Amino acid sequence: MKLDEYYGRRVLVDRPQWQAQKPPAPVEVMATMELHGQRVHCLRCGQETDWRLAALPNGEYYCPRCINLGRVATLNKFYHVPEPNQFTVHQPILTWSGQLSPLQEDAATTVDQGLAAHRHQLLWAVTGAGKTEMMFHGIAHALERGERLAVASPRVDVCLELYPRLVAAFQNTIMVLLHGRQELPYRYAQLTVCTTHQLLRFYHAFDNLIIDEVDAFPFAANDALLFASQQAVKTDGGCLYLTATPGPTLMRRVRRGELAVSYLPLRYHGHLLPRIRLQLAPGWRRGVQCGHLPTSLVARLRRSLTAGYRFLLFLPHVADLGTIEPLLRLALPDHNFTTVHAADPQRLTKVQAMRDGQYDFLVTTTIMERGVTFPEIDVFVLGADDPVFSSSALVQIAGRAGRSVSRPTGTVYFWIASQCRRVRSAVRQVDFMNRKGRALQK
Repeated sequence: MKLDEYYGRRVLVDRPQWQAQKPPAPVEVMATMELHGQRVHCLRCGQETDWRLAALPNGEYYCPRCINLGRVATLNKFYHVPEPNQFTVHQPILTWSGQLSPLQEDAATTVDQGLAAHRHQLLWAVTGAGKTEMMFHGIAHALERGERLAVASPRVDVCLELYPRLVAAFQNTIMVLLHGRQELPYRYAQLTVCTTHQLLRFYHAFDNLIIDEVDAFPFAANDALLFASQQAVKTDGGCLYLTATPGPTLMRRVRRGELAVSYLPLRYHGHLLPRIRLQLAPGWRRGVQCGHLPTSLVARLRRSLTAGYRFLLFLPHVADLGTIEPLLRLALPDHNFTTVHAADPQRLTKVQAMRDGQYDFLVTTTIMERGVTFPEIDVFVLGADDPVFSSSALVQIAGRAGRSVSRPTGTVYFWIASQCRRVRSAVRQVDFMNRKGRALQK
């Protein structure tokens, strides 16, 4: 392994290797585990495990919490080289030639200043605000300063979308993409795009870390990934959190003054978020079992289709797709649609067909809540009060509508069996950002 592959990383090395020969300077040898009484503390993910659950033969221990990244145990050591920032900066750094709106420019300036000061900051921007483009100038200036940066997201599909856009925007910068299904080998790069799980492999590597979709599973409320994000940044480094739906953990940090927060309540086209409308359907599941869809749902779907607008219909569970699909075919016999879910082997093909206009609508689960954009669509959720829908997921789902300049409004309806806190929270978040947006429009 080349020396630069240890820069800012903690690379696992087995006992025979580190006992056989001392690594060359400046490689540091670091422990992987610590024993705290009857608890085993993992230094990679920061989690503690009862020694009986972590025990291996001969008095050795491993960490079951981060086993998906390869077993870390007392049989291993970490090899580490402090980050030297050995980069050659090539001009021009920013090769993106797009334009930002005045509101986007204000937010981009805030991001740039925060990265320069290595602040911990939150950019709360509505879905469809153009968060990626607002990072570009701040990233460019950080690269010019010779800093090492990472752009991370909890979801592989977001990383796969971000990477080509960043490659196009920074064509002269060495970049690497890291995720669990990655086949290409690791290489030392000034700009890293990765899933938040991959941050567990880094240690005080980045001058600035940007985490996109910070509210998404599995980062939200995951102590190991939060620990990873803190360990991956240098002790004097900064962190920028990007989200349209900040959860309670982030908001507590804002209230305690640990995070500076800035808002972008309008989308790139300058319009408000489509307002969420609620429709009570207390017996919809019983009706479906008897072969009937809610009358208000069918009427609303027909209204959108008659007006020439396509839509997404979200259902709580994969099992609901098979139950409701034949009822929709009876109710809407003249329209072409399909169902799609996370484990669907034709998922990518179906999504592309929707983009190409081959379907009038898609019936889907939460898999379509992020990372997809279809122009001029409406959005409907049947069973929005089901526990599978978090408030942040509902805001993201609602945000699929109104993303196009040609139709910046769109219609969003949630059908619920009863009132619940998650749905009310989603409605409040959208209304809160729209109040801020109206103030800017005046």
